[in-house]
Amino acid sequence: MLKKSISSVLCLVITCLTPFISYASQVKTVAITAIVEHPSLDEIRDGVKDELIAQGYKLNDNLIIQYQSAQGSSANAAQIAKQFVANKPDVIVAIATPSAQAVAASTKTIPLVFAGITDPVAAKLMKSFSPTGTNITGISDYLEIQPQIAFMKKIVPNLKTVGYVYSPGEVNSTIVLKELQEQLIKQNINIVAVPAQRTADIPTAAKSLKGKVDLIYTTTDNNVVSAYEALVKVANENKIPLLASFPDAIERGAVAAFGMSYYDVGRQSGKLVIRILNGEKPGQIAPETGQETHLVINLEAARRQGVVLSNEVIQSAYRVINAK
Repeated sequence: MLKKSISSVLCLVITCLTPFISYASQVKTVAITAIVEHPSLDEIRDGVKDELIAQGYKLNDNLIIQYQSAQGSSANAAQIAKQFVANKPDVIVAIATPSAQAVAASTKTIPLVFAGITDPVAAKLMKSFSPTGTNITGISDYLEIQPQIAFMKKIVPNLKTVGYVYSPGEVNSTIVLKELQEQLIKQNINIVAVPAQRTADIPTAAKSLKGKVDLIYTTTDNNVVSAYEALVKVANENKIPLLASFPDAIERGAVAAFGMSYYDVGRQSGKLVIRILNGEKPGQIAPETGQETHLVINLEAARRQGVVLSNEVIQSAYRVINAK
């Protein structure tokens, strides 16, 4: 009788737990980390989340999303990566190069989807834009330089010198600088590149461009974006057009931006996450680049920075803000 009772209890426990075990196996965990919080990177995070929800996942039901920012610190990025790996999520999404490199160094098994990285090959996350055969895939925000230069010349037709503030320790920025130097010289356009190792160095670097350049060009260098208002202040006070490769910049005071929507990059990254959650191996999924670019314009910023935009340029814009 005792054996039968024990057996009955065990069967009852297993039967009762089965639905919970089954449910737990259906809950997916996606860990998201970014090197710093700023509008462009935040939009990638939001795009990933919204794509997962659009595909039927429900937050805190069958989907758990963990998020941590490294607050601009590579040491924090490494610590977050180790913590995420210890938690064993189904997928880790790493936004920006330092965070992706930290995760890649911490795991060779948990799927890693990188997002918002200009050159993942130079960042040593992969060897080419082919399936990696590893635990890594993702979305690059790489932009061809020639269209960017054409964009600059549309805003400043008699362009002679471009100013560029960058972080020497950030691969994205140094890659863009090298390409700018190679392509601008072919068009007899000079570039004044000023390094700024820390966010606190951005104001001084921006001020050093006064009287030396016809425009200031900015990319998604995380230090620069985090201190973007310092660049805007210099541009406004000295009538230097401030241009960007990311559309969010116009809301913060750039005259114009020509680039891809980082929210769309997030949605695109979310699609890769879903493919992995559905059973595909990240190493069999070819990395991609962002799919759409748009010209956006801030007319009030143009007035403040002494820029007269042609009707042709304004009419060609995808979006215009502060029109009167």
